[in-house]
Amino acid sequence: MSRRTTSVIAALAAVPLFVALAGCATASSEAGSGSAGSTEDEVVKIGVVGKGDEQWPAFVDAAAEEGITVELVDFGSYEQPNPALTEGEIDLNQFQHIVYLAEYNNASGADLTPIGSTAIYPLGLYSTKYDDVKDIPKGETVAVPDDASNQARALNVLQQAGLIELKSGGTPYSDLADVDTDKSEVKVKALEAAIVPTSLPDVAAAIINNDFVEPAGLSFEDAIAQDDPEDAGALPYVNIFAARAEDADNETYLKLVEIFQTNEDVQKGLLKSSGDTAVALQTPVEDLVASLEKVQKDADSKK
Repeated sequence: MSRRTTSVIAALAAVPLFVALAGCATASSEAGSGSAGSTEDEVVKIGVVGKGDEQWPAFVDAAAEEGITVELVDFGSYEQPNPALTEGEIDLNQFQHIVYLAEYNNASGADLTPIGSTAIYPLGLYSTKYDDVKDIPKGETVAVPDDASNQARALNVLQQAGLIELKSGGTPYSDLADVDTDKSEVKVKALEAAIVPTSLPDVAAAIINNDFVEPAGLSFEDAIAQDDPEDAGALPYVNIFAARAEDADNETYLKLVEIFQTNEDVQKGLLKSSGDTAVALQTPVEDLVASLEKVQKDADSKK
């Protein structure tokens, strides 16, 4: 998910709703079989949301140079690519982070799995009063979004910044009740995501969803803290390529992940299409899978 999509996790809600499903045929030959055959002349269908993003033409060209024909299937909303992958209408998808995939697997009983990372789009803490989190006085109030998914991530950002401590240690399902008020430096107030930016004059700082940063007259560089991509609390928000479990070792698919992660033109396009906010990652697949399993267990425990 790009910086445009950080508010769409809860209840698998979709944001842009204007493009129809672009294709339903399965990939050809052994591309979906999980076999270790040649990549020559294979066609792989990849579901995306935002086919026009600048990394994709470069990716298609780079794959073609390796003998792999990529067909991008553009979906109009975020709830479509996972069911299409589950049903075999596409071979891979790339649009979501681990939390989103975990919620889909739990809700549907599917076994989709990450086979490679792409990037993380950091969530930031902003202030019109302080230039550094260390300057925020003890006992001040910090605002966070009130929707469950973004609130949990916001609390994890505040914990990484040393402003609060979470009783659970922090999970993708943390809420205000998880804040250890006795051990925290600041108070936390939840507000509707769209009005959090307008609260800045009234609070010490606020976690602002990426969708609302620029409309509020801020820039992403104004953040005084954000997710640390190296922190374990950020791992569930790493964006991924997802495949069906039986295709996790498919050499063609793994080659495509490698191309995405290492091709210079693809990486330049990724950064440009994200407004220079994407932090490209090559997270080990075993770490992605372990994170998915943990998030799914955390979600089950919240029921």
